[in-house]
Amino acid sequence: MDLQIALNGDVTHAAMPRTADEIASDAAACVAAGATLLHLHAFDDDGVESLAPGPVGRMLRAVRSRCPTTPLNVTTFAAIVEDPRERLELIRGWTELPDLVAANQGEEGIDDISELLSGRGVGVEACVLSIEDTELFVRSGNASRFVRLVVEPLEADAADALALDAEMENMIAAAGITLPQLHHGVGIASWDVGRRAVARGHSIRTGLEDTSVLPDGTPARSNVELTTAAVELIRAVRSSGRVDDPRKPLGE
Repeated sequence: MDLQIALNGDVTHAAMPRTADEIASDAAACVAAGATLLHLHAFDDDGVESLAPGPVGRMLRAVRSRCPTTPLNVTTFAAIVEDPRERLELIRGWTELPDLVAANQGEEGIDDISELLSGRGVGVEACVLSIEDTELFVRSGNASRFVRLVVEPLEADAADALALDAEMENMIAAAGITLPQLHHGVGIASWDVGRRAVARGHSIRTGLEDTSVLPDGTPARSNVELTTAAVELIRAVRSSGRVDDPRKPLGE
């Protein structure tokens, strides 16, 4: 069971890191607090999200210098570069490669990006954010090309997020897909999604890209504080003895 921390992204928070040095420092602190995976967005010199080789390479080198044994996952999010051909060419130019990338299954051009990077030895996480994404992923029949399935019920209401999380997981199980899974939500609902996922035996994610609040609803001051809260959540669920076999059908 892994704990991935999504350090940054298209969000506003005073503690969110943007420069390569800030990201590396924050990453090292999160790993010290219990993170086992890192999900990263690069920013250019103007503080704008970027998929260009320069910003991505600087960030990866900086983080690896501080976290040499922690797998690094870089976004390929279409909202950063909307033109799929431009996005592919930027990623083709990467000279410093991450260990993993996140590949949102509903995005135009994502299959080309996945093929390019997997051919260069980068692990690809398939990300499903909706029932439609999950249906598309199941129909594709190519689950074996991915190293992990990331289930993202991005609903603000906890009950809605939990229902969507369960429905997507049921669809995956019914298709006989046995990839390791990582689940996360957004906002305060992310903690309910995380608690359910840990009880199902899955990995989870938190970080300022996903939420700016702690499980009790109080504002989070940093990624480290979110990491610590997630470690405590994992321990609490495990100590309760509620961890299920994720291969079994879901009852809820």
